[in-house]
Amino acid sequence: MTDAVDRLNDVRARIAAAAREAGRPAGDVTLVAVSKTFEAEAIRPVIDAGQRVFGENRIQEAQRKWPALKAAHPDLVLHLIGPLQSNKAADAVALFDVIETVDRDKIAAALAAEMAKQDRRPRLSMQVNTGMEPQKAGIAPAEAAGFLARCRDTHGLAIEGLMCIPPIDENPGPHFALLHKLAGELGLTGLSMGMSGDYETAIAFGATAVRVGSAIFGSRG
Repeated sequence: MTDAVDRLNDVRARIAAAAREAGRPAGDVTLVAVSKTFEAEAIRPVIDAGQRVFGENRIQEAQRKWPALKAAHPDLVLHLIGPLQSNKAADAVALFDVIETVDRDKIAAALAAEMAKQDRRPRLSMQVNTGMEPQKAGIAPAEAAGFLARCRDTHGLAIEGLMCIPPIDENPGPHFALLHKLAGELGLTGLSMGMSGDYETAIAFGATAVRVGSAIFGSRG
């Protein structure tokens, strides 16, 4: 497990260097350590090394691991970074502190209802499908402004930022640039973009959060 801590420290150093290169303070960029497929025993050393923000893709997997970890470490912040189904909205609101994948009205309505019911208000970001990939979640860039307005006016949700996952076989830079431009047009400040292979590029394009998994925890089996 010391390997994960060494890799965590390397990622932190590279984030700080990329932020300096971009003329930004290192504190502008939140590292979301993506712990999907890794069990609690692999996560604890990273928590002990001071990492407090984590990301999970699947609600059911997170429910198995995180309640005990969060009880032991009340300052942990857990992000949902995978697709959300409306029938899982109650579970998502109960467990996650940030939900990054709001992308359609059905989800927005379900989240609004559960947040009112549970009196718990995780922070929210809108996922944008910058590559217009049919198999990928996220709202089309051209529809983002209308959806943001409906989130606020119809559903009463406060959307803080945007999130994207560029196509795996394309240069991520133009996708990061598009998300940055869209956030500016929409008056949003949060930009969750960049993963293990491209987080330094994302920081150059203004990322405020990077989602790094394998570069910290190692390859997934």
